[in-house]
Amino acid sequence: MFGLILYSFLHQTPLKVREIRVQRGPIRSVVSTNGKVEPVQNFERHAPIATTVKRLLVKEGDHVRKGQLLLQLDDDDIRSQAARAQAQVKAAQANQAALKSGGTQEEVLTVGSDLIKARSARDVAQHNLDALRRLQQQGAASAGEVQQAEDKLQSAQADVSLLEQKQKDRYSQPEVARVDAQLAEAQAAYDAAEDALRKSSVRASSDGIVYSLPVKAGAFVQAGELLLQEADLSHVRVRAYVDEPDIGRLQIGQKVEVTWDAIPGRIWSGAVDTVPATVRLHLSRNVGETTCLIDNHDLRLLPNVNVSVTIVIAEHNNVLTLQRDALRIDDGKPYVYRIINNRIRRQDIQLSLQNLTRVEITSGLSEGDAVALSAEETKPLIDGAVVKIVP
Repeated sequence: MFGLILYSFLHQTPLKVREIRVQRGPIRSVVSTNGKVEPVQNFERHAPIATTVKRLLVKEGDHVRKGQLLLQLDDDDIRSQAARAQAQVKAAQANQAALKSGGTQEEVLTVGSDLIKARSARDVAQHNLDALRRLQQQGAASAGEVQQAEDKLQSAQADVSLLEQKQKDRYSQPEVARVDAQLAEAQAAYDAAEDALRKSSVRASSDGIVYSLPVKAGAFVQAGELLLQEADLSHVRVRAYVDEPDIGRLQIGQKVEVTWDAIPGRIWSGAVDTVPATVRLHLSRNVGETTCLIDNHDLRLLPNVNVSVTIVIAEHNNVLTLQRDALRIDDGKPYVYRIINNRIRRQDIQLSLQNLTRVEITSGLSEGDAVALSAEETKPLIDGAVVKIVP
């Protein structure tokens, strides 16, 4: 009974189908995602100290040349700080020089004079001791007198040793370390003041465009506050966020196309510059960040804007392609239903590139072959069935 019904269905009741043709043309496999534009080499300056903006010599969007003066801060306080720091450096250097020479000139001269006197007193004590010892041998001096002379010599020698030590190594190691630390601290303060003084006049690091200028002349700025950003925008970098399953398909040098909703129809071209080294959470997605270098010769693509990014994984031209929804899979093998003499026949095929809308046919079909798409969702296509082609 079932065979009879199937025979009747195949030969008497035509299936309604839509007809599509195998076409020759281009096809490409892509990864589509979103990204953000940033300069390749960005120059930005922040306020070195809390001060006011003295002069603005440019406005946002201006083209500037390398070395051009862009902005000046009020540097009176910075100059005062530099002067104070320089004085502290000189004082610390003087202390260090005095330390190495054993003290100030007056202290050195005083110690030298005292040492001469002490050595003279020691020599006199030695001479007196020698004389008393000779007299003791002759019975003309007592042992007590000799002992007193020896004590005086020891005292004189101790004075000499103390002054010699004072002359040689007057300062202790902690005192030396303290003086060295004072010099280092003073030098660091001076270097910081000089650096702040240099940064109070902002000059362009290269030819480019001032694309961000959040301050105004006369405005007060805190230390670290952004003053301006400038970059060469003829080439920009797009940081694209590629979903984890697609990361393995990326390679350096792959073609990239960028579009921006603010300028419909415009496509910027470039190439993959780096591939992701890790995966991280971006909003609700696990993504890898890949960077792309984009040609922006007319400077229309602006930093910090959000763009759509298409990375071309592979591209074939002049190949046989077919609409993707005609493709069927059975046990991992692709096939389609060809339309031959108002009947459909199962045709096994082989594929190459695929995208969301089309597949590349490498065998099984020829250019112009008709393939069936069901026009009635409730009625499946059956090999050998009679069909009626509808629009």
